[in-house]
Amino acid sequence: MAFAADEDPAALYRTIRDCRICRDAPVGPPLPVEPNPVLALSGTAKLLIAGQAPGNLADRSTTPFNDPSGVRLREWLGLATETFYDPAKVAILPMGFCFPGTDPKGGDRPPRIECRNAWHDRAMAAMPQIELILAIGQHAQRFHIASGAGRTLTETVANWRAVLADGGRHAPVLPLPHPSWRNSGWLKRHPWFGEELLPELRQRVADLV
Repeated sequence: MAFAADEDPAALYRTIRDCRICRDAPVGPPLPVEPNPVLALSGTAKLLIAGQAPGNLADRSTTPFNDPSGVRLREWLGLATETFYDPAKVAILPMGFCFPGTDPKGGDRPPRIECRNAWHDRAMAAMPQIELILAIGQHAQRFHIASGAGRTLTETVANWRAVLADGGRHAPVLPLPHPSWRNSGWLKRHPWFGEELLPELRQRVADLV
């Protein structure tokens, strides 16, 4: 389905904020919490952060990445908090807009598929000015990478140069692991992330923001 490229992102944001699909017409069991879409659309930002889904703290505050993971992500990007949360400079479009609830082990459930089905192509069409997408986690990578993500997150992120050169479905994509502190072990096992990918990431973000 084709969507208008001139749709006002601010109006679309207000429409999405009222979305209750995962409660009223869910794919599978309904969302276990009250829907509270958390995102930031923009008609001017050249950088898009495509995450997984807001966590519990982000849900409570209606502020994306309002948790320790967000602190680490801003460090990775080299962005001050006020710049990160300036929608004129940074757009944020998680694969699931609402906190998906927790699984039996206490971790967050995967992003709801309803958001992607209903809104993502339309949201991307409304932001044709985006020049770089930071795809955080496998769900975002599988959606945004044109030629398909690798079999694992590690494979996709390790192949970041080829992914970036491929162009992406909507704009060039730079794949990232989730900045959760639970991934500290992954970062230690893959020093190339800090040595090679992060300098490139910060330079590209600085050029765009």
